[in-house]
Amino acid sequence: MLKRFLIYYKPHKLIFALDMLAALFVSLIGIVYPMITRQMLNHLIPNRNYRMIILFGLLLLGLYLVRMLLNYFIQYYGHVMGVRMQAQMRSDMFNHLEKLPYRFYDNHETGKIMSRMTNDLMDISELAHHGPENLLISAISVIASFIYLSSINLWLTLIIFICVPFLLAISLFLRKKMRTAFLKSRQAIARINASLENSISGIRVTKAFNNAEKEREKFEDGNKEFTEARRDAYKAMGQFHSSTSFITDVFNVIVLIAGGLFLYNGKILLGDYSAFIVSVGMFITPVMTMINFMEQYQNGVTGFERFLEIMDTPPEQNSPKARDAGKLHGKIEFRNVSYAYDKEKEVLDRINLTIDAGKIFALVGPSGGGKTTICHLIPNFYEVTAGQILIDGQDIQTLTRESLRQNIGIVQQDIYLFNASIRDNILYGRLNATEEEVIEAAKQANIHDYILSLEKGYDTQIGERGVRLSGGQKQRLSIARVFLKNPPILILDEATSALDNTTEILIQQALDKLCRGRTTLVVAHRLSTIKNADEIAVIAQGKIVEQGTHAKLIEKHGMYEQLYRLQFRANEEG
Repeated sequence: MLKRFLIYYKPHKLIFALDMLAALFVSLIGIVYPMITRQMLNHLIPNRNYRMIILFGLLLLGLYLVRMLLNYFIQYYGHVMGVRMQAQMRSDMFNHLEKLPYRFYDNHETGKIMSRMTNDLMDISELAHHGPENLLISAISVIASFIYLSSINLWLTLIIFICVPFLLAISLFLRKKMRTAFLKSRQAIARINASLENSISGIRVTKAFNNAEKEREKFEDGNKEFTEARRDAYKAMGQFHSSTSFITDVFNVIVLIAGGLFLYNGKILLGDYSAFIVSVGMFITPVMTMINFMEQYQNGVTGFERFLEIMDTPPEQNSPKARDAGKLHGKIEFRNVSYAYDKEKEVLDRINLTIDAGKIFALVGPSGGGKTTICHLIPNFYEVTAGQILIDGQDIQTLTRESLRQNIGIVQQDIYLFNASIRDNILYGRLNATEEEVIEAAKQANIHDYILSLEKGYDTQIGERGVRLSGGQKQRLSIARVFLKNPPILILDEATSALDNTTEILIQQALDKLCRGRTTLVVAHRLSTIKNADEIAVIAQGKIVEQGTHAKLIEKHGMYEQLYRLQFRANEEG
């Protein structure tokens, strides 16, 4: 882990070196004050050398001015280095998140991921900046103080240093407890972020059902968990600091008693004893700094461990011999395909089907039967548990994911639009498209006239998830995006199921144009929309139970005919 952490220092070697050099001089300047104090007490003041007293004072003032400038450099450039390292880690994490498979997002909430990218990386940044300089300053100060105090009185110095092992023993004993407590605290704040993100995203549903109290209860549960986790963390931190502070207080008692006895027995001069009392703080301060550093270290290490958890999650990878798919024609074959999200839950069981290029193939059946899973397997969002999926006779595992997905357009019921302009959302289909191509795609999707009716036209901002658009407008915008992409394979996953009849007619017209000349897989809830499909398969419990044209399936008097009659009766009664 340390090796991976040090990698992020590499681009900032110069700033890091200067920062450490500045820290070195700061620690060395710190020893000057007790040295001058000793000289004044032992020689200058008794000899009434006022000129040297003034000169030493001015020298000390000059050194403190230099230390001020060095501290400015450390605080400013050191933090800049930390922020740049944080930015690089954030970029690495974002790039890695973009490569992770669907399965990762099935099991990780957005709020928790955001917490790792913000709070955790902030603590890592603080550790990256303050950690090395604190350790360097403290280590040099401890060594320098030992040498200097020994020059005053070796035996008194050794007595002081006897306390150090006790201090270290307590620190190590409490360190593990503190680390565990802070990890739980981070997990709790991640859960709060996830709950908050979920509640804010669903605020309209909350208001529609008057369930604000329920959301408050859910949030307060997480808030209470966080409070308890932080309480445990602060308890561990309190035990750590109170115990270590007690040991450092013992230092002063030892200096007072042992130094007094040494002075009483004539083994130390009054000036040396006074200088020793002043100088012992030079030893205690870096020791306390190192102790306080433990808290920052725990936060930073815990954050970096959580950062590595994501970075070590295997990304989507093409097979070693995967090749570019080029422009596909669109013939799709499933050969004994099985899929399970986990070992105990099989979703598809030995599916066999063939969709000829340019044909429309529909999937119908009860919810949870596996229809959407089939749609997700074709672009290789999930890898099959068994069997093969072929396009134009090529196993999709032998094609790069990028080139495969370039040939597939997807229109879903749950449309995701970005908080950007209408133009930018359409351009997501093909980023290098011209303005004329964007307009043509909008016309094909029957939304161009509506866009022109807006004050800012294609520059209109649509809000988060397209909140300023109606359901039908969002759907047509997503269809325009696919028109612009112009893929040979089209997947329509219940693209019109949530729309009213008038809007559905407009969108169905756009979809009919979109399907022309493309291999189309349609998942339909309303069977009336797929009556003219070239072939229809009924999926239930992960298996194809019926397959054929609409007319043939009606003649079979099986599940399809029952579903169709139920919907027909419901429409008649409506």
